[in-house]
Amino acid sequence: MTLKTVMKKLNELGNEQTKKIYIRHGAREPLYGVKIADLKKLVKKIRTNHALALELYDTDNSDAMYLAGLIADPNVVSRDELRKWANGAYWHMLSEYTVARLATDSPHGWQLAIEWINSDQEMVESAGWSTLSNWVSITPDENIHMDAISEFMQLVIEKISTSKNRVRYTMNEFIIAVGSFVKPLSNEAIETARLIGKVEVDMGGTACKVPLAKQYIEKVISSGRLGKKCKQARD
Repeated sequence: MTLKTVMKKLNELGNEQTKKIYIRHGAREPLYGVKIADLKKLVKKIRTNHALALELYDTDNSDAMYLAGLIADPNVVSRDELRKWANGAYWHMLSEYTVARLATDSPHGWQLAIEWINSDQEMVESAGWSTLSNWVSITPDENIHMDAISEFMQLVIEKISTSKNRVRYTMNEFIIAVGSFVKPLSNEAIETARLIGKVEVDMGGTACKVPLAKQYIEKVISSGRLGKKCKQARD
């Protein structure tokens, strides 16, 4: 499929109610308001097409940018392409899902996560923490530097209360991810969650809530899912 064909299809799939919801969460024009489920159906037709993904992301259309992350090739994407995408991700669906998940599935996830969490740009930093969360969810424990993850959790304790809005959300998610997927650090993550307590995040007047990290991790443990890794970050 060509860029023109895909954009036409996205326009046809657009939904005004979905568009309003996305805008309320932080999206902006141009966008059509395509449901994620419909984007995933489109992925089955397009499959992996890295060149098309780059074209779609450059449109600045939120629906096209999200789709780009689903059809991009994680084995081909370069660090510079991911950096460009992170800088262009203006709302959390792009920074914390599109960019973070593609980065995680690429060979560059760990390095870029560390780079991005040191950014002074809110969406880039949130992409970094989200990438770290996804990275620990797919990486075998024997390949994880436990001391480094512990240091990141300590950083969360020190900085979460003064961090930017979406960064607070993704820091909280990182603690949940460590507690849920990294078995040797689960107890440390629970203690970290206890120390940070309830994390306040402005959800833009929506019904979305910030999960309580300690409670979430304990539910994962009680359900017998502790340490069960995902195959890849992208659905």
